[in-house]
Amino acid sequence: MTPPPGRREQRKAETRQAISDVATELIIRRGFEAVSMSEIAEAAGVSRKTVFNYFASKEDLVFDRDEEARTLLREGMMARSSLTPLAAFQSLVRELLEAGHPLLRINAGAAAFWGTVAESPVLVAHARRLQAQLTDDLAGLMALAAGRPGHDAEARLGAAMLLASMVAAYEKGLASQLQGEDPREAMLQLIVRGATGVLVALAGTPYTDPGARP
Repeated sequence: MTPPPGRREQRKAETRQAISDVATELIIRRGFEAVSMSEIAEAAGVSRKTVFNYFASKEDLVFDRDEEARTLLREGMMARSSLTPLAAFQSLVRELLEAGHPLLRINAGAAAFWGTVAESPVLVAHARRLQAQLTDDLAGLMALAAGRPGHDAEARLGAAMLLASMVAAYEKGLASQLQGEDPREAMLQLIVRGATGVLVALAGTPYTDPGARP
């Protein structure tokens, strides 16, 4: 019998996650360049073609939550449309941190993952491309909320500052975790500093000032 549509989608999601989990484990253990797609397929118990049906590249296998992050950002910002873009972003990030969302969670597994990324020039370059895409997404969402064109320079400035502060905060969180300190507190400190910088840089604009909104 053919499973109902909902079940089919669930099974596809489970297969995708299983392949990604196997790939991540192999890559963390042996290094990105040392693991082939064929080895990943064999370890996951699927064909090489099946792996490519779910992931366009080996880099996508490692960064398998990119679309989830983009969706989370889009839905989170739109759900806070009554706030200024800066306040909306701050609210979303705080909510994710307090909930211990996997995308911002700091633990031994996250430290091992990012240590592996740092050792691979290919993964570092891919991570930077994903950060640039997320920055573009945030800039567009900020401009939309402020009633400005999607290519607005001030939106791009604010988005770049906010995403850069998030990267710095996560790196600080990883370092704090290794030192036995509270990573979330360390992250919050840098996130607040980054938001303060945006508040100063975009003062008097609808990105930070409710009175300036159209």
